[in-house]
Amino acid sequence: MKEKVIFLIDGQSFYASVEKSARPDLKDKPVAVGDPERRSGIILAACPLAKAKGVTTAERVGQALAKCPDLVVIRPRMQMYINVSLLISKIFESYTDQVEPYSIDEQFLDVTGSLHQFSSAEALAEQIQAQVMISTGVWTRVGIGPTKILAKTAADNFAKKRTEGVFRLDYTNMESELWPLSVHQMFMVNTRMARHLYRMGLLQIGDIARMDQLEFRRRMRLEMGKQSDIQADYYWQISRGIDPSPVVSSIRKKLKSVSHGKALRSSLYQTLADIEVVLLELVVEVCRRSRGRGYMGQVVSVGAVETDGDRSWGFGRQMTLQEPTSLTHEVAAAVRILFKRYWSGSPVSRLYISLDALTDDGVMQLTFFNDRVKAYQREHAIDNIKNRYGSDAIIHASSLLESGVARERAGQIGGHYK
Repeated sequence: MKEKVIFLIDGQSFYASVEKSARPDLKDKPVAVGDPERRSGIILAACPLAKAKGVTTAERVGQALAKCPDLVVIRPRMQMYINVSLLISKIFESYTDQVEPYSIDEQFLDVTGSLHQFSSAEALAEQIQAQVMISTGVWTRVGIGPTKILAKTAADNFAKKRTEGVFRLDYTNMESELWPLSVHQMFMVNTRMARHLYRMGLLQIGDIARMDQLEFRRRMRLEMGKQSDIQADYYWQISRGIDPSPVVSSIRKKLKSVSHGKALRSSLYQTLADIEVVLLELVVEVCRRSRGRGYMGQVVSVGAVETDGDRSWGFGRQMTLQEPTSLTHEVAAAVRILFKRYWSGSPVSRLYISLDALTDDGVMQLTFFNDRVKAYQREHAIDNIKNRYGSDAIIHASSLLESGVARERAGQIGGHYK
């Protein structure tokens, strides 16, 4: 069987690169993405110039400015980053139909069937880099390997450190390049797992790879218990670059549920009246998403985290409805019953709503007492307005209360500014 050639392509300092591309005046300045008005907020991305001055991702904005007083901190624009990421995906898809997103700035490509048009995998990688750079202003690094694991490792540990931004890691150089790396650089090894491996006397990836698989499993059992067999086999295979998983061009499976949650400041959500405002907003969003995907759900779930300031606890309960629905008032009624039944009365720090047991909304159960067809027509009309003018174009009056969060969320994606 022909050995596959897989790329992992990563956008360098992605958010910051997008911002610098949009602002040529920032070309030679250190730039970071974060909220410039909140010194306690975190840095989401920093360009190479900023990193050279000590700025790191996830540190506080105030700490970054202390290290680099001339740092330009730009408020994140998540929708812009999503749009650029989608554009980059389109570029990748012009070379191969096997493109699998790994994150907003990383994607796997299986280019095995495309290589006959190029002198080498490296030549293809360089052409893709040039096209992405011209189209978006984002410099990309390419890890090349016969498996996804080796491509990812090549990108993270080698391509990012090279001027050309391209590195191939395969079975011919794995022993000389991969095995000398520290075990904490191995894919999916976190700090805790690294400590376990260090205690076992395994300092380099090669220490695992050279060991017999059953012997490694035995030693993992001594360190972590009998339940560690699956982990042992997984890490042993990673150390040898073994990864049978293919690049999957469509990672979407049939939707099983539609959900929405919100973290809250518990000091502001101590009464049922305030909490119900957010519950309704969550229901509105869940039902809108369900209708947008053509689904109704018959099982409604509600979850909450409560706190007394020192400790936290929570509950998650569900209710099966008589008929599937994605009508806001029907789901809201069930949510209200569930929450009131199981809430202990303590301040709430998180709420979660889910609509499960989904079915196609093309077939609807009619009732004698409610005109569900008209209700759906009304909800779809509201959806169309929101889709065109924004999710806060029409909101419930309760969302205008101090406890409402719908307006704030309308300007965010994933908790960050659009």
